[in-house]
Amino acid sequence: MPKIKGVFKKKNIVVIGGAGFIGSHICEIIAKDENARVICVDNLVTGTVTNIEPLLQSEDFKFIRHDITEPIDLAKFPELAGFEIEFEGIQEIYNCATPTSYKQAKRFAMETALMHSIGIKNILDLAEKHSAKVVHLSSSAIYGDPPPENSHFKEDYWGFVSSVDERAAYNEGKRFAETMCVVYSQKTGIDVKIARIFATYGPRMIMAEGRHAPDFVISALSNKDVVIHGEKDASSTFCYVKDTVEGIMKLMDSKEKGPMNIGSDDDHKLSDVAQKVIDVVGSKSKIKFEKSHSGMHKQGVPDIKLAKDTIGWFPVVKLDEGLKETVDYMRSTQSHYEQQGLWDESTLDRKE
Repeated sequence: MPKIKGVFKKKNIVVIGGAGFIGSHICEIIAKDENARVICVDNLVTGTVTNIEPLLQSEDFKFIRHDITEPIDLAKFPELAGFEIEFEGIQEIYNCATPTSYKQAKRFAMETALMHSIGIKNILDLAEKHSAKVVHLSSSAIYGDPPPENSHFKEDYWGFVSSVDERAAYNEGKRFAETMCVVYSQKTGIDVKIARIFATYGPRMIMAEGRHAPDFVISALSNKDVVIHGEKDASSTFCYVKDTVEGIMKLMDSKEKGPMNIGSDDDHKLSDVAQKVIDVVGSKSKIKFEKSHSGMHKQGVPDIKLAKDTIGWFPVVKLDEGLKETVDYMRSTQSHYEQQGLWDESTLDRKE
């Protein structure tokens, strides 16, 4: 089949996993570009229409509910007729799809494994068909524990990850997906870029899933104990989602292929972050320590010199500012998320 590479009036940009946390923010930014149209593809396993609701009224934004582990021909969707994909093609693809559970590693293990094998091939097939550029969102999880001599991960560190433990579907899956991207690019010549995303926080994060920022905020808003899973000196990095998305989109617009670390190189004690959340909320919550979630790696810090030097990117949103925006968002949407069964452990199971 000949490749589709038409003359286009507006860029057709596909965001796989576009109803998820990072994907929805990418959709939002692209939707503001009068020279672009957005096709959001998501099976809603961990994403939610709530994240893209404000975009659904735009004629240049379309949501397609589809499991990308099944092949996809976007030209066959009648709702995309106005995008004229058969003639104008697709110019860019962002792969943000990661159906996984941070707290319960086995919850979506099969979906995660299939996404990072069959799913990534279907995405790359779509890219080859349309000669589209791709940014694949990989993860800091591919590194495993940081090397003892240096807590900062550089892109040339190969990592130390088990292929059979309870988090292998995600950690090893992300590694294999990178291999698929490189091999496919070498064989076909399509432009595939790899962004290794470190801990990111902000509005639209999945609730009650063991992620630090949203769990801290939920507890603080309820005046419950803010629980830290780990030792008292446990730490992590925190990159605000606006910064992360800017890095991803700068990588797309560059000649770089990566892999490239995208994250904050500021390490924060979790107890300090929890206290900041309590202070922002004005909560009576206390900080409590419990054992770590099973199978979790020690958090490392990204070396972001490559991103600084090649695409001119580094995070600019300070933690205090990002936490305030996150708290404000979660306050304003609490009742809506509760009605949708997306807020905390008492309501989360209603989503399935």
